[in-house]
Amino acid sequence: MVQSPNKEQTKLNKFEKIKAEKDGLSVKEELEKFAKIGWEAMEKTDLEHRLKWLGIFYRPVTPGKFMLRMRTPNGILTSTQMRVLAEIVQRYGDDGNADITTRQNIQLRGIRLEDIPHIFERLKNAGMTSMQSGMDNVRNITGSPVAGIDGNELIDTRELVKKVQDMITNNGEGNYQFTNLPRKFNIAIEGGRDNSVHAEINDLAFVPAYKEGKLGFNVLVGGFFSAKRCDAAIPLNAWVPPNDDVVELSKAILSVYRDYGLRANRQKSRLMWLIDEWGIAKFRSTVEGEFGKALATAAADDEIDWDKRDCLGIHPQKQTGLNYAGLHIPVGRLYAKEMFDLARLAEVYGDSEIRFTVEQNVIIPHIKDENIDTFLTESLLEKFTIAPKPLQKALVSCTGAQFCNFALVETKNRALDLAKNLDKTLELSQAVRIHWTGCPNSCGQPQVADIGLMGTKVRKNGQTVEGVDLYMGGKVGKDARLGTCVKKGIPCDELPEVLSKILIEDFGAKSKLN
Repeated sequence: MVQSPNKEQTKLNKFEKIKAEKDGLSVKEELEKFAKIGWEAMEKTDLEHRLKWLGIFYRPVTPGKFMLRMRTPNGILTSTQMRVLAEIVQRYGDDGNADITTRQNIQLRGIRLEDIPHIFERLKNAGMTSMQSGMDNVRNITGSPVAGIDGNELIDTRELVKKVQDMITNNGEGNYQFTNLPRKFNIAIEGGRDNSVHAEINDLAFVPAYKEGKLGFNVLVGGFFSAKRCDAAIPLNAWVPPNDDVVELSKAILSVYRDYGLRANRQKSRLMWLIDEWGIAKFRSTVEGEFGKALATAAADDEIDWDKRDCLGIHPQKQTGLNYAGLHIPVGRLYAKEMFDLARLAEVYGDSEIRFTVEQNVIIPHIKDENIDTFLTESLLEKFTIAPKPLQKALVSCTGAQFCNFALVETKNRALDLAKNLDKTLELSQAVRIHWTGCPNSCGQPQVADIGLMGTKVRKNGQTVEGVDLYMGGKVGKDARLGTCVKKGIPCDELPEVLSKILIEDFGAKSKLN
């Protein structure tokens, strides 16, 4: 079954035609066949597009080696689930690894198509799914990384995030009701005071707010990044209690977007373009009609009044005698052995739980006071330290050209090498958030960083070389705002000098070489 797009629109772009021919989710029933015939014999649109509805990504830069994008609601896994993922990537040797994403999610690399049916069986048995994690679907739903353990939290987001995901994906089995959105869609549910989920960059975000003495959520809509436009989310002028109304309102907004979202021009198909065309009042009214009852007006103020926390280090939980440990995972890259080690640490010291943050780091909660000293002697913490150096501490990077065919530059290895070298030559009293993204799709979110670097190609000495466009001014936490491009076309080999100057002049760094 394929949902009908807005009937007023007669022109369909290439991807709408692909979806009209066959719903992406339908290839779920063909996986056994694909595994037998091999990727080279597959029909092109199935291979390059429809597999993404199942979270399976064909990558031309690594032919025959696929990426599998999981769904990790609120960024939480059990140690058993992490071990299953480790066993999956371990099979592929040097090709196998995993990346923590900026949506508290994890992506597995090196996957072979012939193994997918068995992998999916293992994931289902472990309570995991990758359904509807790519293309025109709702991405991983983010929530506070310290939900349920933070003594200062307002709302525990874990159950709500899981309910919203289950509604969208039919409990991980796949849901044709929401497989034909005009474009991808991001949802975040914030339960704390520090905007840990970057609410402003989501198509739909719920942020804690008191209304008439009752705690619930104000609702934001329309935030997004794209190659042509970036916009922060705007208020819907709506407030909902922290119950199933969150699920039902998410469903209503997705339904309105599915039925009326713009589909002719793919660059103008995100939710904000529909809000622009209609105006927020008409959009809100239409959502109310789908919701089935009037929405309460928004609370005058939300409760986002803290600076953003990175959650690194050892922190006491609201549960007496317990702590959570925030481990820095350099640019989010994990290998099988490290994944096994994280699972072991979670079991030995914690409660068999592992959490991801949007900064691509890991939290191990529920560590008893008396076990902290022993925990800190674990060899894994030499690489995944709780106290990284300032420029490595807040470093974020997308996949880059090593694995992604959209990326114009290599990001992860370059980002980490540059940060390490700058940490050796500069002394900083504060962490500086540097985000790398390989292309204008902005998976690395350079617009929310102190310093954002977006991959591009530039001319230097008559040659085309890898370069970046420079973004500055992004702010997270309270009073969040998006940064803007301040300089275009910087060759990557000039970045050490360029960034050193910026860090000294704008962030108070001092040279260690003087």
